[in-house]
Amino acid sequence: MAVKLRLMRMGKKKQPTYRVVAADSRKARNGRIIEAVGFYDPRRDPSVIEIDNDKAVGWLRNGAQPTERVEKLLKITGAWDEFKGQPAGTSGTAAPVAPVAPVEEAAVEEAAVEEAAVEEAAVEEAPVEEAPVEEAPAAEDTGEVQA
Repeated sequence: MAVKLRLMRMGKKKQPTYRVVAADSRKARNGRIIEAVGFYDPRRDPSVIEIDNDKAVGWLRNGAQPTERVEKLLKITGAWDEFKGQPAGTSGTAAPVAPVAPVEEAAVEEAAVEEAAVEEAAVEEAPVEEAPVEEAPAAEDTGEVQA
């Protein structure tokens, strides 16, 4: 069986989202799949790419051939570099995309609130005290040169 890693179209009319799937190359685009490997939403800004790198690399090592578009997505997520045995980020993509996994806005807001609370607690726990300043004799008055 010839296995391909390819995109399976989902979503409504004129609003596509895709699943990255491992499927028999002889089956239809949206036909029977073997395993879902990830998700791709090109309509969001920036586009959302969620790929389980372990599953994708496992399929690549077992001989699955990615389509051109899926290969580009794998390069962006770093799965292609992992498969080729190269350090991450050396696959030659034009511009590396920021984090691939989307962070939900609520989680970002919660993290910001927690960080602010931690900073406030740190400020309250350790008040800044000014050290007493000792006045040294002025060099002009005594005629001595201070080093």
